[in-house]
Amino acid sequence: MEFNLSSRAKEYLERLESFMDSEIFPQESNYAAERREFAKVGNTHAPSPIVEALKASARKKGLWNLFLPDSKDPVHGLTVTDYASVAELTGWSPELAPEALNCSAPDTGNMEVLHLFGNSVQKKQWLDPLLNGVIRSGFAMTEPDVASSDARNISTTIERVGNEFIINGKKWWTTGAMDPRCQILILMGRTNPEAEANHQQSMVLVPMDTPGVEVVRNLSVFGYQEQHGHAEIHFTSVRVPVANLIGAEGSGFAIAQSRLGPGRIHHCMRAIGMAERALSLMVERSMQRTTFGKELAQQGVIQEWIAKSRIEIEQARLLVLKAAWMVDTVGAKGARKEIAAIKVVAPQIAERIIDRAIQTFGGAGVSQDTPLAMMYAGVRTLRIADGPDEVHLRDIARLEIRDHTRTQ
Repeated sequence: MEFNLSSRAKEYLERLESFMDSEIFPQESNYAAERREFAKVGNTHAPSPIVEALKASARKKGLWNLFLPDSKDPVHGLTVTDYASVAELTGWSPELAPEALNCSAPDTGNMEVLHLFGNSVQKKQWLDPLLNGVIRSGFAMTEPDVASSDARNISTTIERVGNEFIINGKKWWTTGAMDPRCQILILMGRTNPEAEANHQQSMVLVPMDTPGVEVVRNLSVFGYQEQHGHAEIHFTSVRVPVANLIGAEGSGFAIAQSRLGPGRIHHCMRAIGMAERALSLMVERSMQRTTFGKELAQQGVIQEWIAKSRIEIEQARLLVLKAAWMVDTVGAKGARKEIAAIKVVAPQIAERIIDRAIQTFGGAGVSQDTPLAMMYAGVRTLRIADGPDEVHLRDIARLEIRDHTRTQ
């Protein structure tokens, strides 16, 4: 296994570090103030002029669409392993940096789907504007009435009538759909309930302005109202052309697995970035505060937290890099066990480290005066998003048992 960054990746990472220091971090407090002002006038999901300016600057610096490893892009050409370190650094400022680089979910996963499985018309109409960062998108898979951790439970129907699909169902946690720039949804639903379980579902493109698409409400995360939002959407006799089908009918489950594999590496590396920032803040805080006659940094319990946090970060990072290397060398299917493992490990260690940092800060840790509360809400949610911990543990156990059985 080779985890060393390529010379090209090192160059991009240095460029990104400079961009983070000079433009991203200085804008965090301004962005927070901007969101408060928008909320006061009831415009919670308004696009951010600050982010738009950062996007323009990042694109000018060539820090754009770095997540797409097999795009044959002559500008960056980064592998998944290369991009992992980039994603980690953006995790230091999760509200600003990923979007500034046009590398934020769910657009990244949707762009990967269109890039890998979309036809030329779909790419021109939807992929190109997404790659250019002029529109946003949503991924409509999770449903309120079923346990969506098992995609075979999906009940939304996609019925073919002539040259159209008619869609009926309810989705929620459709991230990004509250953003007024969200123009397209990739929706997963059931086209053939009589088929074998993993071939019942298909993915179709549904423009947001299609009649019958009703955005019912936004879902908050621990009370946080994110700019892009997480929508509950009802689909009532929604008609789209059959040409909006992505890939082949019945391939929705396979496409979902292809989409979620690399995306989980992105999520996990950003989680490690959040953990790194939390540890940095914890150390700084512990050197500034005095309790019972000495600095917090000299208290044994704080030293234990710092040491454990460093060990956990290094362990998690190595496992994520291994998974990224395997995706580069044997593909996402061959790295299935490792991808499942990092999806469990990275959010859990980030949650623990951020929690320690919050405890070190005391009251300030749960307030808006630090990024810790926001980061905690994000990583705690990540233990559910893209499959809960328990589902990934189940998959790992089954793969381990299968491998053991084959050696008998």
